[in-house]
Amino acid sequence: MKKILLGTAAFVAFAAPAFAADLPARTYTKAPVYKAPEVIYNWTGFYLGGHIGGAFPGGNSLSSNDVRFLGGVQGGADYQFSNNWVIGAEAQYSWLTGNSGNGVAFPGGTVATANADQLGSVTGRLGYAFGPTLLYAKGGYAWRNNDNLGVTTGGVPVAFTVGGDHRDGYTLGAGLEYMLTPNWSIKGEYQYYNFGNSTFLTGPAPIVGSRFRDDEHTVKLGINYRFGWGGPVVAKY
Repeated sequence: MKKILLGTAAFVAFAAPAFAADLPARTYTKAPVYKAPEVIYNWTGFYLGGHIGGAFPGGNSLSSNDVRFLGGVQGGADYQFSNNWVIGAEAQYSWLTGNSGNGVAFPGGTVATANADQLGSVTGRLGYAFGPTLLYAKGGYAWRNNDNLGVTTGGVPVAFTVGGDHRDGYTLGAGLEYMLTPNWSIKGEYQYYNFGNSTFLTGPAPIVGSRFRDDEHTVKLGINYRFGWGGPVVAKY
């Protein structure tokens, strides 16, 4: 029995290197490269916010050519679909401050002025999201007050009438919004308001038949608090 055990041990000692030589070489496996999770930003939900900026009229206008300060509030809702597209609606209201300037002077000391101090809009919005950045266009209904249209002769107010609907109009705009956190975003936008034309039908002889454009160009910076119903920003692995 002892001889058998010694023989087996000797066989194993001599055969092991041979078996090892016949085994295939062990291949080196590189550790997988770490891939950061993809962050998906969710624009779906309601929002409320405020804005500040400036407004200036177009050419051939009775309003001041100086830039006027504006500030206001906005609220709306967005829906994100097809991964990157965002559709929504927004209501916005702005107050304007600033001097109406000298207006337009006519012969005989007659001066016509206009200085709307309130603007509003209800618009649709369509955008494309690049992660936390949303590039969008907007358009729809616009409103302004028109109580500050006036005519004076020698500094004394005089009666007049104008034709056309210069209170209701349309608006177009575009902007960029950036999501700071799941609930807060900031934006910058340009918005154009068009209210047609005002034509003086009656009043001092020099102004009768005169026609002026009623439009506003605005640039705004805003901030929104978002109430997302579709969940917060998430990470996709």
